[in-house]
Amino acid sequence: MACLGGVREIAHGVGSYNNSHRQPATSTSHRQQTTRHGTPIEKTMSIEIRNVNKQFGDFTALNNVSLDIESGELVALLGPSGCGKTTLLRIIAGLETADSGTIGFSGEDTTHVHVRERQVGFVFQHYALFRHMTVFENVAFGLRVKPRNERPSEEQIKKKVHDLLSLVQLDWLADRYPSQLSGGQRQRIALARALAVEPKVLLLDEPFGALDAKVRKELRRWLRRLHDDLNVTTIFVTHDQEEALEVADRVVVMNKGNVEQVGSPQEVWEHPASPFVYGFLGDVNLFHGRAHEGEMHIGVEDQTVRVASPEHHETQDAKAFAYVRPHDLDVRRYTSGDEGIVAQLTRAIVVGPIARLELVAAEGDSPSDQQVIEAQIPASQFYEQGFTEGDTLVLTPRKARVFVA
Repeated sequence: MACLGGVREIAHGVGSYNNSHRQPATSTSHRQQTTRHGTPIEKTMSIEIRNVNKQFGDFTALNNVSLDIESGELVALLGPSGCGKTTLLRIIAGLETADSGTIGFSGEDTTHVHVRERQVGFVFQHYALFRHMTVFENVAFGLRVKPRNERPSEEQIKKKVHDLLSLVQLDWLADRYPSQLSGGQRQRIALARALAVEPKVLLLDEPFGALDAKVRKELRRWLRRLHDDLNVTTIFVTHDQEEALEVADRVVVMNKGNVEQVGSPQEVWEHPASPFVYGFLGDVNLFHGRAHEGEMHIGVEDQTVRVASPEHHETQDAKAFAYVRPHDLDVRRYTSGDEGIVAQLTRAIVVGPIARLELVAAEGDSPSDQQVIEAQIPASQFYEQGFTEGDTLVLTPRKARVFVA
């Protein structure tokens, strides 16, 4: 029995955390529907995070973080390295303890509930599959080490594993070993293993970070379809902006232990709440100037461009800065007297239908000499205008987001 207990701990340590003390009535009463592969879908949990703080020595990992995640939602925790996103995920899972604050699952305080009792499935960046076990045995492992009174029969385990492998579209690999699989296939098996114990919450820690770009893109689409099928409350950590915006229902942008913004992918892209969010989500140019009565002036003397900023209509001659996406810059050849940001074309990269231009602002037209400006225009315009490296061009923002310092 001591040996079996140790094996159970291993099962909980490789990606599947299950409430081993659930009452039978609880485990069956929520089963209301199945996936198209026949896998049961249990009622999932909402998550309530309240005033969570976490320090590691002098380093603040989380600073008074509060967040609500709805049942069945797919949420991305997005931010740079060290922003606190993985720490928050581990606190939700019960793998880490907050210094203060609470974690609730569907209204019940789980702050001090052991990781094994949280009914959470966990998938790590590195798959952690048992190398000496086949794909089938890896997925079945969490079911086979359950307490005897909760353990399914071998026939039930066989059917469930088959259903899960069909769900992740790898049933034809059941007899293979992890060393015989690609990275993308291993990650799908790791996810199937986490789902085997029917978690109420699925937590993914940069699940595609170790894979190449093409495989990541394919798995992003697959994860979105899988979530729509299963409807399990899912939180995944990523530093990849494209991944978060493409997959998630909502994106939580984090920076230095704080939540900067929460919203749908379109909301955080179109209406960033802070300079950090604007700068972190995609390529962007930063221009400095002065804001006055609903306009920002970029440049000096007669070489200026005005950018509308009606949200600052009461501002009086204040220092300001504007963020402009490369595709929101109009580009034309410079002629004397043109209003705009004068810059010299230093490099042009034309790939497919898009021409990416790198320019250096002329002296005096920018708050910092030799500021590199990025612009994107249709390749057809680039060829029609006959732009070449060394040309002097003028740039005019069509759209900008202005912040007052």
